[in-house]
Amino acid sequence: MHDYGCYMASMSLRTQIAQALGKRATIRLRDSDGSMRDIVGVLQSETALVNRRGEIVNFNPDEAVAFRVIPVFNRRDVSTGSLSIYDTKSKSLHTITGTDGVVKIYCCGPTVYRDAHVGNLRTFLLSDLISRTLQMTGLDVTLVQNITDVGHLADDFEEDKMLAESAKTKVDPFKIARTFEERFHTDLARLNIDPAASYPRASEKMPEMIASIEKLIAMKRAYVGSDGSVYFDATSFPTYGALSGNKLDSLQPGHRYEFTDEGGKRFHADWALWKLAGARTQMIWDSPWGAGFPGWHIECSAMSIELLDGHVDLHVGGIDLRFPHHENERAQSNSLTGDETVDSWVHGEHLLFEGRKMSKSAGNVVLLQDIIDRGLDPLSLRFALLENRYRSQMDLSWASLEAAHSTLKRWRQLLSDAGSGTELKFDQELSDALTNDLDTPRAMQRIRAIEKDSSIGALDKRAIFLFADQVLGLDLDRGIESKEVSADIQALLDARITARAEKNWALSDSLRDQLSDAGLEIKDGADGQSWSWK
Repeated sequence: MHDYGCYMASMSLRTQIAQALGKRATIRLRDSDGSMRDIVGVLQSETALVNRRGEIVNFNPDEAVAFRVIPVFNRRDVSTGSLSIYDTKSKSLHTITGTDGVVKIYCCGPTVYRDAHVGNLRTFLLSDLISRTLQMTGLDVTLVQNITDVGHLADDFEEDKMLAESAKTKVDPFKIARTFEERFHTDLARLNIDPAASYPRASEKMPEMIASIEKLIAMKRAYVGSDGSVYFDATSFPTYGALSGNKLDSLQPGHRYEFTDEGGKRFHADWALWKLAGARTQMIWDSPWGAGFPGWHIECSAMSIELLDGHVDLHVGGIDLRFPHHENERAQSNSLTGDETVDSWVHGEHLLFEGRKMSKSAGNVVLLQDIIDRGLDPLSLRFALLENRYRSQMDLSWASLEAAHSTLKRWRQLLSDAGSGTELKFDQELSDALTNDLDTPRAMQRIRAIEKDSSIGALDKRAIFLFADQVLGLDLDRGIESKEVSADIQALLDARITARAEKNWALSDSLRDQLSDAGLEIKDGADGQSWSWK
């Protein structure tokens, strides 16, 4: 089985960094406590880069776990236009421009009590595709993605997901969080998702959340309830419901979208900003209102306002977050900034697997590791997701993943056969597809058409594929893995040639199955038998 877990293939990350001096790059580092940290800038040496603010950032290359050179397009030759993307609030396309050449993006990240499944990863891929497309158009991106390690409720709306997992496994909740946070970063690297500028943890942003809550109370947008917990006053925000269409007068008491023990609220649609600990003894913090823990929604308001200077050009999340999370976040953030904090809200649609919603009860939750365990390239998931529009519901299947794996191999062989040139050739149709609301299915169709077009030379095909891959991120220039077959496998290959010569088709088919189990793909053509590693 191939080891597709490596982010970069043949050479060490230290060597890759050394060969990229003077280029703009992203580097993911593992700190001594096991946490991940990402730096972006122009490499000055093997141990230092200059970030966008002109600051020198020193690092230890031995701590690097992922590395990628960010392409620079020749703007005299490229007319990429601007990215227009669907905004949930206005129900129309917004052209993303940013400020001073920089687009600020906030993407809701994982709750790290379990592995992210392929449906979660579809959302995280969305923010990567947006970032890459914006970079293709000549803009810089500052992306922040939070790590929720406290305050997120379980499906019964009564228990913190981190504490529920801790009770079940008898493992410290923060140890659980760090374990799954690291596995989340591993999955991002396997999917060739560029690192964010920052991955703030909710548990480490308590001062910012408490300060935000204090400000909301002072503004009369929040209050201390009769139970001592702090609640946001939903009636104080006149445009509540603009994202989801859920107006306050239509929300019925008992609607299950918040804690069940909120008898201290003035109005049934209010939500908790700070909950008193009560009987809870873990994951609690001191506050002006007593020991307790934050509500889920306040973390994203506090983090995005602090880390993106009070304004977000583009906010990304799954469609399931539109209500109540993003609706409540918008009310909090706009109250805190006194303005429309987010310009554009972008939501990715649900992912089904083989016709069904993924759930533990159905036993059909699929992880990226499951795909790898089947001998498939993890980027076959990225490939399959690209063949569907981000805001359309998608039905993923093992058949589509296997087809994606095969096509990836074919495209990498095509590029490998065309040499090792690094030229990127701009293609207007590809650019138009990507900048028109991330029409990745149309971009993939264009790539297939280029592959089949006999009027386009091999070198030009390679250059166009490399141009597309700056956004598609399929690692098409990886090349084809070459390894020797064992003596036993070679004996099977020879025996099958003999069986076919003797027209012993039953034995030939049996030997094909054995070779397939050994990881070989067999093809029969006019020139006889050929094979390749799966």
